[in-house]
Amino acid sequence: MDCEFAIRLGMAIGTFMKGPVMIGTDARTSNDMLKLACASGLMAVGCNVTDCGIVPTPTLQYAVKNGKVAGGVVITASHNPPEFNGIKAIDKDGTEMARENEEEIERIYHERAFTPADWSRAGRLVVNTTSIDRYIGGVISKVDVASIRRARLRVAVDCGNGASSLVTPKLLERLGVQYVTLNADPNGAFPGHNSEPVPENTKDLVELVKAGGFDFGVVHDGDGDRTVFVDETGRYLYGDRSLAIVANYICSQKPGRLVVTNVASSSCIEDAVKMAGGRIMYTKVGSPTIARAMMQHGGIFGGEENGGLIFAEFQYCRDGAMAVAKMLEIVATKGKLSGLNDRIPAYCQCKKKTACPEERKQDVMKELAKDASGGRVDTTDGVKIYFEDGWVIVRPSGTEPIFRIFSESKSAERAERVAEEYKKRVEKLVKG
Repeated sequence: MDCEFAIRLGMAIGTFMKGPVMIGTDARTSNDMLKLACASGLMAVGCNVTDCGIVPTPTLQYAVKNGKVAGGVVITASHNPPEFNGIKAIDKDGTEMARENEEEIERIYHERAFTPADWSRAGRLVVNTTSIDRYIGGVISKVDVASIRRARLRVAVDCGNGASSLVTPKLLERLGVQYVTLNADPNGAFPGHNSEPVPENTKDLVELVKAGGFDFGVVHDGDGDRTVFVDETGRYLYGDRSLAIVANYICSQKPGRLVVTNVASSSCIEDAVKMAGGRIMYTKVGSPTIARAMMQHGGIFGGEENGGLIFAEFQYCRDGAMAVAKMLEIVATKGKLSGLNDRIPAYCQCKKKTACPEERKQDVMKELAKDASGGRVDTTDGVKIYFEDGWVIVRPSGTEPIFRIFSESKSAERAERVAEEYKKRVEKLVKG
């Protein structure tokens, strides 16, 4: 991941997009280096480039959707450690680029099938300083501002030294919410804690919420497309819980509407949707897959258990700030977050993984599907087997030579036992 790579990839993206492009970054130390190199590649094939600076990924996606451009590029490694970075292409409608289009960009890159521009048609670079304010205005337009202001809520926010530092505090101010921040200065070294919003990285926030009597706490990942919540008692809510709470609220307002999530999501989401008279649809794992299923089938809301929530009323991508605003509305109108969480059935999950060579993955899945021990089988993504008291899913990783095994049951002991049983089955099948 160096300048030469970024220039050539920028040329490939520009050759594919054939028009003006918006570019932005998260707060990582290597962001300017890679952004300017990628922008050079875009301009070398004739694309005009608008630089939005440091912005959360959904902020750039909103700017692209409303900017009449051919697409966007965001320089980010999301929740990964500070030494990582990445280059992500955004479609002209603001969604993450479909896999088939990514593959076409990869083909152009590897074959060096660029379309360099003549000197007189080289692209130009301009700076956009309004994307954050426009995005915040868009979020505010989609929530009950009057109810939020009347509730006089108090919130603790951990921005994780990421791009959300430039958005969430401003959003809370404009909504009339009192707030205290942690790690709200953009810093690519992530000095506060690692940028993934998992329980071990939210201890300071939990203590702050409990000590300060806040209505709830919020923690973002590095590029601001995910949000995890802490209730007023200091209880960390895994992403499937906030997904279920928001799904229940939205479906109660619009009964019969569709919520989309992936096959590895907790059953509590389906319970919450059906409690409110809604419908649920399951897809393969991955937020772009969920977003496109929502677009195709008219889904009103969707997301995954990692804190990535997708609001069709706003935009078809994971959106951390929109999740904060909607949770403010829910707490303002429906009561304490702990009570909302306790209304929804709870399940125990166990997650394991085991090694498997790439060439054995398909054979292992076929054998697992044959031997389902009498349970209902779903092969949407990997092999998911339902039992009377829960389920287990075995999925091949798309990036590593491993299988991931997730199980769920009302009992933690049962979930552990099932996950271990299927881990051993996979290991036996791998050996042949």
